[in-house]
Amino acid sequence: MLYKFKSKVGADLIMLEPNGRSILRIIGKDAEAAKGIVLPEQMPAAIAALEAAVAQEGAELAQARGQQGEAQDPVRGGAPITLRQRAKPFIDMLRRCHQAGEDIVWGV
Repeated sequence: MLYKFKSKVGADLIMLEPNGRSILRIIGKDAEAAKGIVLPEQMPAAIAALEAAVAQEGAELAQARGQQGEAQDPVRGGAPITLRQRAKPFIDMLRRCHQAGEDIVWGV
């Protein structure tokens, strides 16, 4: 399954199910819901929650790298894709929509 986040402000943002569910859980939305909405007044809190989760993951990765050397993705052989990389497009969308006063919806 894919999550397709839509707004009137810009292009649709598509995420694989595990990544979309993770983002929704972080911002306090029901990740099991087939449809949903992020209202403009909810966006500052969602941005703050995502940035806090990104910072926490960064600290955990830095600590793990310090203990074990450079972390490697066992499938790809390189560094793992982080929450920062996955959340950045959504944070950007939240900021644009908040500034324009437009909702973000998914599953519709």
